[in-house]
Amino acid sequence: MTRTLFGTDGIRGTANREPMTADTALKVAMATALQFHRGNHRHQVVIGKDTRLSGYLLEPAMTAGFVAMGVDVMLVGPMPTPAVAMLTRSLRADVGVMISASHNPFEDNGIKLFGPDGYKLSDEVEAAIERHITNGLGDHLVASADLGRTRRLEDAPGRYIEFVKGSVPRGFSLEGMKIVVDCANGAAYKVAPRVLWELGAEVVDIGTQPDGLNINRDCGATATQAMRDRVLAEDADLGLSLDGDADRVILADERGQPIDGDQIMALIAREWLESGRLSGSGVVATLMSNLGLERYLSGLGLTLHRTAVGDRYVVEHMREHALNLGGEQSGHLVMSDYATTGDGLIAALQVLAALHRSGARASEATRVFDPVPQLLRNVRYRPVDGQPTPLDAAPVRAAIAAGEDRLDRLGRLVIRKSGTEPLIRIMVEGDDQGVITDVAANIEGAVRAATGG
Repeated sequence: MTRTLFGTDGIRGTANREPMTADTALKVAMATALQFHRGNHRHQVVIGKDTRLSGYLLEPAMTAGFVAMGVDVMLVGPMPTPAVAMLTRSLRADVGVMISASHNPFEDNGIKLFGPDGYKLSDEVEAAIERHITNGLGDHLVASADLGRTRRLEDAPGRYIEFVKGSVPRGFSLEGMKIVVDCANGAAYKVAPRVLWELGAEVVDIGTQPDGLNINRDCGATATQAMRDRVLAEDADLGLSLDGDADRVILADERGQPIDGDQIMALIAREWLESGRLSGSGVVATLMSNLGLERYLSGLGLTLHRTAVGDRYVVEHMREHALNLGGEQSGHLVMSDYATTGDGLIAALQVLAALHRSGARASEATRVFDPVPQLLRNVRYRPVDGQPTPLDAAPVRAAIAAGEDRLDRLGRLVIRKSGTEPLIRIMVEGDDQGVITDVAANIEGAVRAATGG
C-alpha cells in the first residue's frame, strides 16, 4: 500500500504548485467519485473550504471533477472541517470534501476527504483513490445527460450552529461570562462567535476579518498571544483560539495562561468519569501527549492509549476500542458521542460546561495535572524526491541513540518527519529539565547540520 499524494491529514502543499493544482484537484475529485460510487442513486458530495485565496482555484476544480462523474455537488462555502463531516452524514451524502491546510499559512492549501459516515478515509481507501488516478479516469466520464448538478446549501451555517449547541445540555447558559474567541481569520469566523452569543455569552471576537491572505497570520491556535492579550485587556473569563479550519482549539484562562489539548483531555476525562459518561476506561492520545497526562489518568484508574501523530489515527483507535474521548496536545479533541473528527468549538463548550458546573475560575479548573518538562523543536528542510530525509543521516541517528541512552526510563524521545509540512519535529520529555535541554539541543544541532543549516 503506497501513497504519494496523501499524508497524515489528506493532501497538502503550496497552492498552485503540485500537488495543490487545479489539475490534481480535478483528478482527485474524479477518482474519489469513482471510489465512492455505490449504487444507481444520484450521488452527492458536500464541499466546504476555509478562507484562503486559493480556495477559489481548488473549489471549482473539484466541483468540475465530481460533476464530470455524475455527482451532484453541495457547496457550503467557508465552514469548519467538523461541519463538513457532520453535514456529510446528516445529508446522506456519499462523500465530503474540506479544502483547507488547517493551521498552515495562506500560501498552502489541502484536501481532506470524508466517507459517507463522516469519518476521514483510511490509508487503504486513500491508496485506492491514488490507484484510480494512476490507472486513468477518462473511461469513467458520464454521458452528457448524466452530468452532476451544483447548488449552494444556504442553511449550512445554521445547521452546524444547532449541532454544536446540541453538545451541551438543554438550558445550558453562558450568561454572565465574557469570552474571547479567535477565529484565525479562518473557516469559523462567522459560526464560532454566533454559537457563543446564542448560548448567552458576551463575546469578544478577533480573527474574524479574512481577506484570503491572513488566515493563521499571528492568530489562531498556533499563535495564541493575540487572544491571550485580549483576555487580559477585556478581563474575560476564558479565551479560545481555533485554527484555520476550526478542528482544533487552544484555550486561555482569565490570567491569559494557555491551556493545551492535554489539559483539556484531562479535564473532560475526569468530568465524564465522574458522571459515568466515559467509555472504555481510557483516553486516546498520540505519542506527543505529555507524560504528566498519562500519570494523571493512571491515578484515576484510566489507561492512556497512544497512537501515531494525527487525529485520524486517534479516531481509528477510538472506534476500534469503543472509546469516546481522544485527542492531541495541539488541540485536536475528538468526542465521538458528538462528532466524527476534531471539533474545536465542541471541545471548548465541554470545558465551559465543566466551569459552569463547578463554579471555579478557569485558572483553577483547567490546571488538572503538572506537566512533565517537555521541549518541542521544529527544523525545516527542503525535501528532494528520491533523496533521504535528515533523519537518515548517520550523525542524526547517533544523536538520537545517545539521547535515548541518556533519558533511559526517565523520559521520552519522539523524532519524526511532519506529515503536513517539510519539518523534522523533535520532542524530548523527562523529569530533569537540564537533561532534556541538552538532549534536544544535541539532536536539533545534528538535524540542522544534516540540512546544511
